Amino acid sequence: MNKTFSLLLGLLTLRLIAAEERPANELTEVWQPVPAVVSTPVGSVPSDAIVLFDGKNLDAWEPVRAGEIGWKIEEAAMVVVPKPKPCDLRTRQSFGDVQLHLEWRAPAEVKGRGQDRGNSGIFFMGLYEIQILDSWENPTYVNGQAASVYKEHPPLVNASRRPGEWQIYDVVFIAPRFSAEGNLLSPARLTALHNGVLVQHDVTLTGPTPNGASFHQPNLPPYAAHAARLPLQLQDHRDPVAFRNIWVRELNLPGAKPLNVHPAFQP
Repeated sequence: MNKTFSLLLGLLTLRLIAAEERPANELTEVWQPVPAVVSTPVGSVPSDAIVLFDGKNLDAWEPVRAGEIGWKIEEAAMVVVPKPKPCDLRTRQSFGDVQLHLEWRAPAEVKGRGQDRGNSGIFFMGLYEIQILDSWENPTYVNGQAASVYKEHPPLVNASRRPGEWQIYDVVFIAPRFSAEGNLLSPARLTALHNGVLVQHDVTLTGPTPNGASFHQPNLPPYAAHAARLPLQLQDHRDPVAFRNIWVRELNLPGAKPLNVHPAFQP
C-alpha cells in the first residue's frame, strides 16, 4: 500500500476516533466562521452603520428633480417645506439589502383627514414604499395607513403615536433578484417594526408599490429588472413631516442570491 495513502488513512482514523470520544454536546458546536464584531454604543448608531442624517446637514441627500430642494433643517430634524410642486429627496448613495432605522414626526397641528394628514413615505430603491401617515384616530384604507407596504400589505397592528410625537421605523428590506436576462428570480421581502412593535413580518412584495388610480388590487404593477442597488427616497407629500436619526446597515445575508441583473442595468 502506498505509504502516503496509509498515512492519510491513519490520520483519518485517529480523527474519527477522537470525534467519537468527544462529548455529545461538542459534536454540535460550530466555531467557524466567527461573526464580525459590531459595537452598539448606548444612544448611538451601530459601528458598521452608514449615517444618512444626524441633524447637521443634508449632504447625504439630493433632490429627485435637479435644482430643487424644498426641505429644511429645523431643531436637528429635516422637514418637508410644503409647496405647490413637491420634491422628493433621495440618497446620493445606492443600496440593495439593508437594515434601516428612521425616526419621523407628523405635524402636531392636525389638518385634514385620511391620506391628507401627515403623509409621506420611504421608498426602498425608489420603488418600494413603506407608508408614513398620521394614523392616530384617523381612519383610511388599511393598506395605506402608517407602516403599510403601500397598497400591498396592511400593518399587523396600528402602533401609531399621537401627532407631534416622534415615531420609529426599523425595517429590514431584501431587494429583488433578477437573472442576467432580466427575469425575476426572487421578489423583494420586508420586515418592519413600528415603535418597537412588529408590523410587517417577512412579507413578499408583488412588485413596485403602486401610486395612481390606474393601479389597484389585484392589478398591481409588475416587477421590471432594475439596478442591483438604487437610492433610498423620502416623499414630499406637501405635509411638513419631520425626520431625524436616519441610518442604514448594508446586509450580506448567508445564502442570499447574488444581486445580479441584466447588463443594461449595471452602473
